[in-house]
Amino acid sequence: MFTTVAPTKPSLPRDLLGAIAELKREMNAVILAHYYQDPDIQDAADYLGDSLGLSQQAAQTDADVIVFAGVHFMAETAKILNPDKLVLLPDLNAGCSLADSCPPDQFAQFKAKYPNHLVISYINCTAEIKAMSDIICTSANAVKIVNQIPADQPIIFAPDRNLGKYVMEQTGREMVLWQGSCMVHETFSEKKMVQLKMQYPEAEVIAHPECEEAVLRHAEYIGSTTALLKYCQKSDRTSFIVVTEPGIIHQMQKAAPDKHFIPAPPLNNCACNECPHMRLNTLEKLYLAMKHKTPEITLPESTRIAALQPIEKMLAMSV
Repeated sequence: MFTTVAPTKPSLPRDLLGAIAELKREMNAVILAHYYQDPDIQDAADYLGDSLGLSQQAAQTDADVIVFAGVHFMAETAKILNPDKLVLLPDLNAGCSLADSCPPDQFAQFKAKYPNHLVISYINCTAEIKAMSDIICTSANAVKIVNQIPADQPIIFAPDRNLGKYVMEQTGREMVLWQGSCMVHETFSEKKMVQLKMQYPEAEVIAHPECEEAVLRHAEYIGSTTALLKYCQKSDRTSFIVVTEPGIIHQMQKAAPDKHFIPAPPLNNCACNECPHMRLNTLEKLYLAMKHKTPEITLPESTRIAALQPIEKMLAMSV
C-alpha cells in the first residue's frame, strides 16, 4: 500500500515585510510593482507604477537585483534593459492574456503582408514581438508616439485592438491592427455600466483605453493607469466608477481617502475583472524569490538586443 506525503510548506518569517526589507538591503535589490498587484505587494514596493513608469525605473536603477512584482513581459522588459542584473519574477506563471494573443510565428506572417509598414507594439507583448517591432509604446504614451510618426508612413499597431482603435480616434491616423485583446479589460459590461451610472448618478466614469469601444463611450475620462490615479486626485468630483483592473483602487483610496471609488462590474457575477495572472504573485512568493534568487528571467542575447532598440526609441520619444 502506497501512502502519499503532502509537500511541506516552506517556513516563512512572521514579519514578511521586515524580512523582505532585510533581504533587499543584503542583495542591493529594488522591488518594482504594478498597480494591479495585491495591496500588500504594492505596500512592499520601492516603486509602484504602470508599464511606462516601470520601464523608466528599470532603465534607471542602480540596484544589483530587480524583483518585478508584475507579469512576465514586464520582467522581460527589465531584463532587456539590464542584461547584467539579476531579474526575478515571484511566479513564472504570471503571464498576460494580451501577450498570449499575439504568437510570434503568426505575427511574423502578418507583418510580412505589410512590408512598408512601421511596427508600433504595445509593451504588453513578449520579447519576441518587441524584437520584431520598430517602436514600443504604452497606454500612457501611445498617442504621443503615433503623433511623432510622419503622416505618410503606414503603421501596424499590435497587439491590442482596443488601444489601437482609441489611438486611431485620438490621432486621426489609419493603422493596421493586430486583433489581440486583454481578457480583463474585455470583461466589462456596457449594460451593467449604464445600470451603475443610474445607481450612482454623481459618479464620474474613468476608464483605461484597453477597454472595448462600447464601454469607453460612457467614460468622461480615458487614460493610462497612472493617468487615472492622477485624475481622480485632481478632479472636483468625489465619486468615481473605475473601469480597469481594481488593484489600482488601493492607491486611489490612499491618495484620496475622502473620495468614493466603485469598481466597474464584469459581464458575469465573478471576480474576472481582477487579472488572474497579476494575482498569482503573493507576498510569500516575493519573499521566497528573493531568498532563493529564483525564478530568474533569462533571454537569448540576440532577442534581447533586437528588443532593446524599439524600447530605447520609446523612452527617447516619451521625454
